[in-house]
Amino acid sequence: MTSLPIYIGYDPREQIAYDVCSYSLSRRATVPTTIHSLRLDHLKDRGIYTREFIRDGQVRIDKIDGKPFSTDFAFTRFLVPYLQKYKGWALFVDCDFLFRADVGELEPYMDERYAMRVVKHQQPHTVDTKMDGQRQEPYPRKNWSSFILWNCAHPTNRDLGPIEVNTRTGRWLHGFGWLRDEEIGDLPQTWNWLSGLNLPIPDPKAVHYTLGGPWFPDWQTVPYGKEWRAECRQMESNETPADLRSATSGR
Repeated sequence: MTSLPIYIGYDPREQIAYDVCSYSLSRRATVPTTIHSLRLDHLKDRGIYTREFIRDGQVRIDKIDGKPFSTDFAFTRFLVPYLQKYKGWALFVDCDFLFRADVGELEPYMDERYAMRVVKHQQPHTVDTKMDGQRQEPYPRKNWSSFILWNCAHPTNRDLGPIEVNTRTGRWLHGFGWLRDEEIGDLPQTWNWLSGLNLPIPDPKAVHYTLGGPWFPDWQTVPYGKEWRAECRQMESNETPADLRSATSGR
């Protein structure tokens, strides 16, 4: 495998989550990787992202569809094929992940027939708020888009770019409205195991703290929370935040 571009969603409220996600991924990777922080302010400065929102107290409401969204990377994740100039493969992942395995193990899933591969969650909608009290909006294919192995070169992904990301509804984007169902391949659940929602499985490769992680005061007892805190301590003992930031691109 040549260097795998990896885009991690970035939100300044979850800086420590981003740092641990990046650290846990990098230190286990046996293949070359290039990590990019998907920063909203940088994309706005470049004129790529122009989508607007309004505030209702602490809640952000998207102007396109009037629905709440919880993170800065709610919609920017769909710019990855464009940012990659529609070439090669790339990985997008939310920042609230702990990697417990080597991303090089994803290589066998890079099948050119598919525009992307995701874990096709079927979990019920069980809570109305998450993280630091953010409202949670139910929609079909929820959490599928939190871990996307993108085939950026797939012809159908050329139908997705800044125009669509800035004008289409969140439901259309997170439902992969530009793709046919057969163009969406699956991944094993172990690559996007939802802490607190999915039933226990042996040794998940990537734990997703989708409801809230142990960096929030009210989410200290989540499954794999102790392991996340241990990873955080190891990161902080090995390198300073400045060292970690300089090791990633797009910051």
